[in-house]
Amino acid sequence: MAAVTSPLCACRGILREIRLVKGSGYRHTIVYKYVLDQFRRNQVTGAQYCRERMDALHTACTYHCLLTSTREHLQLHEVYHARGERDTAQMAGLVGLRLPTQPGGKGWET
Repeated sequence: MAAVTSPLCACRGILREIRLVKGSGYRHTIVYKYVLDQFRRNQVTGAQYCRERMDALHTACTYHCLLTSTREHLQLHEVYHARGERDTAQMAGLVGLRLPTQPGGKGWET
């Protein structure tokens, strides 16, 4: 998980992940409104120190990490597990390897 950052960075990160999942109409979702409401509710002036604010910031950073990790997991799952059976050459190419080729062409015959 990333270190505790400013509330603005945490809010932007969460909203970015929501936008990536929901698409262009993310501003009309309940999740978007709830996240903004929670960040506005935990705003405190610069002269005050609020333990609840720090707890809320930690929770927001943890939630942002969860959203990012879930999205990246789904991308990896799509790359490596999306299709059915693959042949040996495709699997080798998937992990960055190449199968050896015979120098004479077809096989072992001379």
